[in-house]
Amino acid sequence: MGTELEAPTWPAITAGEAAAVLARFPVAGRMTGLHWHSPRPFSAATLVHTTQGMVLLKRHHHRVRTVEGLAEEHAFIAHLAGAGVSVPEVLCSDDGASAVAIGDWSYELHRQSAGADLYRDRLSWTPFLSRDHAHAAGVALAETHVAARGFDAPARRPQPLVASFRIVSSTDPIAAASAYVAAHPALARFLADRPWQAQFTRLLERVDDGLPALLSEQAALWTHNDWHPSNLLWTTDGRVRTVIDFGLADRTTAVHDIATAIERTAIRWLDRGQGTGPTIADSEAALALLAGYATIAPLGRADIAAIVRVLPVVHLEFALSEIEYFAGVVGDAASARMAWDDYLIAHADWFFSPHGREFLRRIDEA
Repeated sequence: MGTELEAPTWPAITAGEAAAVLARFPVAGRMTGLHWHSPRPFSAATLVHTTQGMVLLKRHHHRVRTVEGLAEEHAFIAHLAGAGVSVPEVLCSDDGASAVAIGDWSYELHRQSAGADLYRDRLSWTPFLSRDHAHAAGVALAETHVAARGFDAPARRPQPLVASFRIVSSTDPIAAASAYVAAHPALARFLADRPWQAQFTRLLERVDDGLPALLSEQAALWTHNDWHPSNLLWTTDGRVRTVIDFGLADRTTAVHDIATAIERTAIRWLDRGQGTGPTIADSEAALALLAGYATIAPLGRADIAAIVRVLPVVHLEFALSEIEYFAGVVGDAASARMAWDDYLIAHADWFFSPHGREFLRRIDEA
């Protein structure tokens, strides 16, 4: 949530550790060396050279992802693959499971995906390199949504770092928020000495009160929920080759996912902190993404209205989930405070600034 790379929260995967895990996945071949370690903060990952090619090994603490929690997103990935979307190939262990538990850790293993990892070293909330990339990302997002139809798994079980859809879609979002907080003890403890309900009420009162009705018209859909450039691999001619990292996937709606994609890629939150200056938002990038999306799945006026109205709060539930992670899993009180003050509250407030309102107006006229 800052402009500097932070030291990884979790220790890097060692060669010995990787070899022990790969022994559970005979289809992957024998390890010959480690190639690269991911700088991403919520899990540890490394590319592994094997006698059968390159694989990506990811490790999660069991309080973040259990084997069962990983199986939820792996089932979605398998559905998308069956519908023709290029996604990571998840490898199965010697007992047929798509993830294994060893000690305090849950491991998953993917074959290296096709495409260039052009944004691998760029921070989240940094923009596309070009309008053409934004347009291509919109095309790929629509193709993913079309392919997701028919995947009827229920919403994911409660766990940290999932972009759920229980509060903003509710006709009584304050009651839904209270239920959410009560179901997450670490979050409840963090908020216990804060006037969080009053802050929530102020925030939600600024959102159009027709939002639940608009969202109720949208079909439920399993969605990616983290559509930023570093979760896409690219072709040499600027198309999306592979969609990766389904860790935040859950049952939401297409417009919720589109709004998330815009929030992730068209507003340079890190450039000026939580500032409201004219350079923070790139409405042309948002419009390019929407134009690309519409080439596959046209968007009606009700869809655009829902995107515009949900944008100020589209990050809300993931921000709460981040607080649960920081406060309850890693014991990082400073990051939990940042997730509340600088992410959940300040990002929402920006949309109601003059520049934020102008940004929303441009999208509303798409």
